[in-house]
Amino acid sequence: MQSEPALGNLPLTDFDHQPRTRLVFGNDSVERTGELCREYGATKVLVVTDPGLVKAGHAEHVIVSLNKAGIPFELYDRVRENPTTKDVDQCLAVARTEKIDFIIGLGGGSSMDTAKGCNFILTNGGVIKDYWGVAKAAKPMLPLIAIPTTAGTGSECQSFALIAGEDTHLKMACGDPKAAAKVAILDPKLTVSLPAQVTANTGIDAIAHAVETAVTKKRNPLSLMYSHEAFKLCVTSLPKVLSNPKDLEARGRMLLGAAYAGLAIENSMLGAAHSAANPLTAHYNTVHGTAVGMMLPLVVRFNSQDPVALQGYAELASAPEIASVRGGLQSALEALISRLDSLLNLAGMPRSLADLKVQPDMLKTLAREASKQWTAGFNPRAIGEEDFVTLFERAFDRRSDGDMV
Repeated sequence: MQSEPALGNLPLTDFDHQPRTRLVFGNDSVERTGELCREYGATKVLVVTDPGLVKAGHAEHVIVSLNKAGIPFELYDRVRENPTTKDVDQCLAVARTEKIDFIIGLGGGSSMDTAKGCNFILTNGGVIKDYWGVAKAAKPMLPLIAIPTTAGTGSECQSFALIAGEDTHLKMACGDPKAAAKVAILDPKLTVSLPAQVTANTGIDAIAHAVETAVTKKRNPLSLMYSHEAFKLCVTSLPKVLSNPKDLEARGRMLLGAAYAGLAIENSMLGAAHSAANPLTAHYNTVHGTAVGMMLPLVVRFNSQDPVALQGYAELASAPEIASVRGGLQSALEALISRLDSLLNLAGMPRSLADLKVQPDMLKTLAREASKQWTAGFNPRAIGEEDFVTLFERAFDRRSDGDMV
């Protein structure tokens, strides 16, 4: 029987936190966009978004606000899901032609990643690969306002742009404090029109962020505060928004929870579930929330063999009172996994790789690529290619429920 850390005695780790992003939360807060751009000195703005949000009328809210503030703008509305270097280059061409001095990222993580990627090259030159890593931008970057229309990625509170190579499909995490948004506008009304499946996928993604950040090697007292609050908000609110999409209170809680999870990522990073999800997205175009949701319970069980991670999961389960740490760490772990499984089922997520039409002969390729993902290095339990093979095998046939060791 493995030993358990003393209750409430997880080791404290150092951190150095400087808040970079102002949070503006509330219904109709998007109407303050022009006012906030003017406050931060904008003279010409590039609005980065996708065609669906233009069609839904969300871009119009921003445009009306900019017009009221008398601020000229250019609209780039060709963002694609999981942006690549090609998307950044296309956005960059518009930014250079229009000589903009301010950027707005409107949408999900893809819009914000494209906006940040454009900002890196526009201000510092080179190509996006030059900024793969941390703090590689030598010059100041343009002010950015991030306006999420999904409650999922938390990109509005992060200083990283995730950009895939157009040919390699390898996701490059380009991070720099200067890339963080000056302001994140969190308007719950912008999420009400989300299709049910998008609500489900982005909600599961936010929950996965809370779960993974709670146990990574970089977790610290500050990140844990955000992880636990994000988890508490999201696991109680996702069922409500799935059953009643017009529940603005629940929508607001999901949006705030996703932002808090983004702050947790900024201070803690992610783990093996995200490493395993990225190759599935690259090879099978699997929606990110679906991919990470499928792998998350399996990774939680794998990591629970580490005593500190086990307690971290148990304490996370205690936040929304899914379980109590005092009732035993293992029972709290099982309650956590059970709740994750129930939420995935409620969200209508496919539960096995076979459901995604993954072929068995691809598992080793997926495992090799997962082991090379940056986030794998932050997983609380050391994980290599063979471990990922086992995880993918388990995900391929979910009828096997034994503990992974």
